[in-house]
Amino acid sequence: MIFAHPPYANIIKYSKDIKEDISRLELNEFLDQMKLFSKECFRILKKDKYCAVLIGDIRKNKNVIPLGFYIMNIFIETGFTLKEIIIKEQHNCKRTGYWSQNTNRDFYLLAHEYIFIFRL
Repeated sequence: MIFAHPPYANIIKYSKDIKEDISRLELNEFLDQMKLFSKECFRILKKDKYCAVLIGDIRKNKNVIPLGFYIMNIFIETGFTLKEIIIKEQHNCKRTGYWSQNTNRDFYLLAHEYIFIFRL
């Protein structure tokens, strides 16, 4: 089994100057790298085994970008079969307190992530 929890396309940066750090990439570049990643997972995973990906959606300019579904489609297009979608409720995020107290927002908090279970 492969279990992956990639960064969320330039939301939280994991380094300051590591060129290969995909957490620093904008959305389209991030998705291109995830295509390469899914192909590598497909190459190394044995038949009838599983690949799980934990990922959430993101927000830009107060609008939802369905990053989870983009990633799901990338893996399906690579050749994986989608076995399950598990919704994981998300608690205690760094900025939840701020957004919970801020009454001037006109959007809902993203309070879940997806665990996509793929089979080869």
